[in-house]
Parts: sequence; structure tokens; C-alpha cells
Amino acid sequence: MIQFKCLPTTRPPVLASKYIVSSGHYLASIAGLRMLADGGNVVDAGVAAGLCINVLQPDLTSIAGVAPIILRLGHGDDIVTISGVGRWPRAASLDELARRGATLGAGNLLSNVVPAALDAWVLALDRYGTMRFADVAAPAIELAERGFPVNQFLHDNLAQAAPTLSAWASWGKVFLGGGRPPRVGERLAQPELGRTLRSLVDAERGAATRHEGLRAVRDTFYKGDIARQIATFFREHGGLMDASDLGAFQVQIEPPVRTTYREYDVYACGPWCQGPVVLEALNILEQYDLGACAPNSAPYLHLVVEALKAAFADRHAYYGDPEFVRVPITGLLAKPYAATWGARIDPARAFPGMPDAGDPWQFEGDTSAVRSGCKGRRPAASPGPDGPGTSYVCVLDVDGNAFSATPSDGAIDAPVVPGLGFVISNRGVQSWLDPEHPSAVAPGKRPRLTPSPGLVLRNGQTCIAYGTPGSDVQPQAMLQFLLNVVDYHMDVQAAIEAPRVASYSFPGSIHPHPYHPGLLRAESRIAPEVLAALGEMGHQVEPWPPWTPYAGALCAAVLSDGDPILSGGADPRRLAYAVGW
Repeated sequence: MIQFKCLPTTRPPVLASKYIVSSGHYLASIAGLRMLADGGNVVDAGVAAGLCINVLQPDLTSIAGVAPIILRLGHGDDIVTISGVGRWPRAASLDELARRGATLGAGNLLSNVVPAALDAWVLALDRYGTMRFADVAAPAIELAERGFPVNQFLHDNLAQAAPTLSAWASWGKVFLGGGRPPRVGERLAQPELGRTLRSLVDAERGAATRHEGLRAVRDTFYKGDIARQIATFFREHGGLMDASDLGAFQVQIEPPVRTTYREYDVYACGPWCQGPVVLEALNILEQYDLGACAPNSAPYLHLVVEALKAAFADRHAYYGDPEFVRVPITGLLAKPYAATWGARIDPARAFPGMPDAGDPWQFEGDTSAVRSGCKGRRPAASPGPDGPGTSYVCVLDVDGNAFSATPSDGAIDAPVVPGLGFVISNRGVQSWLDPEHPSAVAPGKRPRLTPSPGLVLRNGQTCIAYGTPGSDVQPQAMLQFLLNVVDYHMDVQAAIEAPRVASYSFPGSIHPHPYHPGLLRAESRIAPEVLAALGEMGHQVEPWPPWTPYAGALCAAVLSDGDPILSGGADPRRLAYAVGW
């Protein structure tokens, strides 16, 4: 049994003997706890918390956004993922976007993909939960109808988005009551969203079985009145989506990808998202005795950043929707392939920018396969804004059942559908207009997603559920958290609160895909002499504030492998909180 070090933190880890819920908003965590207290399982709790996040963090998430999920029930090799990301409409193509002179920016309807979050929540509930939609949606409906007090982060995000999105009357109706964003402490109610959620509950009522009721919920959204309202909105405003795109859509249950790190088995969603970045970086770092380095020392941070640059170079070259491009995921996650990166990384000198991608195809096992990707193409340095990211929820119980999800796509980037009270996923901003890129726009294709929840096992038992918002910072924050736990034996809250760094030395996921060769941002709690040493190694160090929300907002739950005790942690950089029982 690992003995975790109890280090000073802003709040203690939450200790429990039955279950832990940790999420991006404290009220969502409490809603998940309510489901467990009422006899629900981790999936019921996770979906309830996720729906609440869609209400409580409308700036960052939506029931018509994305919600990738990784979960485990029972024991054995039974981890599954739900690919909660939408597809480009059938009318979308590079030629069509070029004809319209389109950019994949916020505030228009040309970067929208089919809504996926509601389908992901319902599929998880149907296949792996125990409760009805009415049960898990009740807290979210109450929060939408009665409202909740606005916090500083929500106020700031809405105020920043207002100049762009207030041109849409439906957006202003929801978020600019009185002609301005709600002030901190004022109540934000979303009656249209409340009515939408109630209409889904009404659709379930009268069904003969729980399964039929959940099918009715889904059909109402994707084939019924809600779908017609969405299609009308897009038709009237020159969008690409129509009713047939909605009616044909389904999220999928897919196997996870996996690697080992030390004595741990680390799982992620597939290369339709950036989840494998964490796994590849772990494979590279496993070659080093990180525990011999002081935590957050210059030698340690340098190796971490260079491993991340390697993984991001491969992400840029190879990741995409596996239904459209051949992704060499076996080769990318092979230990011998990681060794080739180990030979390229200089322990004393930084790559000056994004390194050339490696050649994982030689480790793929099928030498006759057609090789895809954009290996060897050098992006030009380019500016671009940072976004605040998304949210997260995890649930873990004492039996090792786990739910981990990263909902996203909020109202700072897209207009509200009139009468429905939510925005449609604009995840198309993470696609590329370069036809040779593996994540280029194509009809029916899924954009390469940044949200990427994770799970970790040890000795066959789930021991960590974890994740974070933060766009391209997500895998970087998740990697540093895991290293803090595994190599430095920090408890869950200390591992979350430890200061972080993030590289920007690769093309960003969000259009226009900004690229800052050599840039390394670091929270100013890291010692000045460490930052100076990193600069001498060739990193272009730019200080962050000491507790910046742009460094992610990790949530995690950990199950010990001795006398089973659960511990939960949540990031003080935002509104995240863990609760347990």
C-alpha cells in the first residue's frame, strides 16, 4: 500500500468510506451525492452532476455540447468509453466552407456539429445506470428554474463574450437580463432550459420500462420537437445542420486506450480526442527516475515538458477520427516507440519548438498498412487567444466503480437556440481547414476533441478517476497530477494544488490553431531560480499568476488498496469541490 504524503494545502482532501463525487461546481457535486444517497450508482450520480454542470456552468458547457465519458462497473477488463462528441453535418465540407468564406470562429453557425452531450448522458444512464431521467434531471431542473448565485468566473466569462454574442437576441435574453451580464451574487435563472429539461421528463412519463422511457427522452431531443426547433434555427440563419443530421446521430460505446506506468494501468479515450497524449508522455517519462528529482525542480519540469512536446507533435501529425483516418495508436503507445523519443530528448536542452513527429508506423504491427498523417509538415508560428476551457465530473465508490466525464461547449462561443435555452456544440472549431491534416473537416466526421477524462487502475482495481478543463492544458495538468501521485506520493489534494507549467510549443486545438514555439507558462509559485534554470535550458518562460484558472481545474477521486478508504480532491483554481460519504 502506498503511503501518501500529507502536505500543506488550501483545503484538506475529502475522506469517505462509501463514495466520492468531485466536479467543477460544488452544487453539481452535491447533486451527485444525492443520487447515491437515494440508492443510485456512480453512473446515476455522474449523469446528475453532469446535467447540473450544464445548468451551473452554461458559459462552459451545454446539454447540446459534448460529454466524453470513461467508466468502469464491476471488476475485470470492463472499462468502456462513450464518444460524446458530435459529427459535422452532411452539408459540411472544405469546399462548402471555402465557398462561404468561412472561418471556424465563435459566434457563427458554420462551426457547429451535431449535439452529443444529451445522447451521451442518456446512453450512459440506459446501459449502466439504474435511475430514470426524471430522477437524475431533478436537481438540474430546480437549478434552471429557481436559479443560482452567479460567481466571479461565470460573470467574467459572460462579460467577455457579450460584445460578440449579444448580437443574438436569444443569447441576450438568457444572459443579459437588464442589458448586462448578471453581477456576482445575483441569481441566474434559465427558464427556457428548465422547460426543455421538463419536456424530456414528460417524454419519459408513461413508458412501460426504464429503457423505453430513456429512448423516448432521446427521440424527443433528436427526432421530435426539440430537433425541429434546432433545424429551423439553423435553416433561418444559414447554418449547415438539418433534421436528418440530428435524426441519424448516435454516440458510440468504444474501447479505451491503455498503457502502464510503473505499477499502474492508465486508461483514456481514443484518438478522436487528445486522451492518448497523457499515455504517450507517461511512456516516455517511465524511462527516467523522476523520483530522484525534486518535485517541480528544473530537471524534472524540463523532462515533463519535453515529453509533452513529443506527444503533442504526434497528436498534430496523427490524431483524428479513426473512422476516417488510420491512426497508428498501437505504435504511438508502444514502449519501444517511447524509447525512440527518449533517445531524441536532451536532458539539458529544450526542443526550440515543436519537434518533428516520430515514426510510430514501424511499431504498428502491420507494415502493409497505408500510412496517414501529416508527419514532417512544419507549422508557422501564429498568435491566438486562450480559452477558459470546460468542466469535469468524477464519481468513485468503495467497490471501484467509476465514472469520469468532461462536458463542454458553452455560451461564450455560440448563440442560444431561441425557446430552448441552450447552445449547440461549436466543436468544429477544433477541426482543420487543411485537407491533408488528419483532423480536417469532412461530412460526418468527428472533430479531434480536447476534453479527455481518465481512469487509473492498480492491481486490477480502480484507484483513480481524474480529469480537468483547460483545452490543450488538459493532458498537461493531468500528467503532472499523476506524476505527483505516483512518483512523489502526494495525497490527492496536494497533487492537485501543486504548481503547474504548460507548454504552448505546438499548434493549438482551437482555430486558428495558435502556435508559440518554445513558450512555457509557469505558475509563479514555482521558485524563481527554477524558472531561470528552465530559461537557460532554452524554454521561453512566461509567468502565470500563482493560482491561475488557465492551469486547469483538476478534480479527482482516489481509492486506497489496503483498508479501502476513498479520498477526493478538487482544484481551488476555480469552483471545483469534492464531497463524500
